[in-house]
Amino acid sequence: MLGRITRESATNAWRAALDAGWVTDETGLLDLGSTTLTLSTVGSIANLSAVINIGHPSRPDPALERALLSSPPGVQLTDARGVEAEWVWVGSSANATGHTVVDEAGMRDCRHQLRAMGVLPHLVPTTMSIEERIALAGPDGMLVIERAQVPAGFQEIVGSNRLGHHPLWYGHVARVSRPEVTGPSRIWLAFGPTSDHRGSLHAVLGSIAQVGFDLVHLRSHPTGAGPHAFFCAFDCDSAADLAALTKTFDDLNVSHRVLAVLPETGYYPDPSAVEPVWHSN
Repeated sequence: MLGRITRESATNAWRAALDAGWVTDETGLLDLGSTTLTLSTVGSIANLSAVINIGHPSRPDPALERALLSSPPGVQLTDARGVEAEWVWVGSSANATGHTVVDEAGMRDCRHQLRAMGVLPHLVPTTMSIEERIALAGPDGMLVIERAQVPAGFQEIVGSNRLGHHPLWYGHVARVSRPEVTGPSRIWLAFGPTSDHRGSLHAVLGSIAQVGFDLVHLRSHPTGAGPHAFFCAFDCDSAADLAALTKTFDDLNVSHRVLAVLPETGYYPDPSAVEPVWHSN
């Protein structure tokens, strides 16, 4: 059984699941509720997994990282797949000028492109029906919607092609007995020094470098107990390499948890890459 988060695009998530081979039938995706509830349900029901938007393999979604770290033991991303966005911008005529109705998933995926085009979106729940969206948009309104869901009589608006020029990354989350690295993989790992003190992070990062890993991502977040939790991502060639790192963490009394093992599938460049302008002397 495979599920999805309520606010996720069923069309885009289903396409990722089909392309990656996470589904073997046409029964569709179960609606599992919020992210927290979805991860909790996956962790408590045997043979249930879920497809979830992950942000990017090199730049994990911050909310997802925190949710994974707070989820039941063994819940982990086991695979990832990038698919081209299915979003289009449509109206009842090519010259429609009203407001644009877009749901939560569409806003998440298209907000930068919509802002660049000067679109003022009217945000609605993902669960709102197509008929309700059409009524809300009015006779001169527009929709951002998945291509397969475009209503009869609607046509694309100039600029619609800009919404599909970036990949969406989805992951397969399941409950596993232990992380399995069977070949070159992108690893997401959370770790936490037992206490925050000067040099504590330096020592942990030094141990990661000593094992031979080069981080492609690092983020910190406070915890209720005081010491910060750190989230990182790196490429790993074998199970032995990952085991060497976790043993080092154990020796240093550093708490840790593998959040994702994503087999290499040809990662796209991170679309949010910045062009820095550094201070010059």
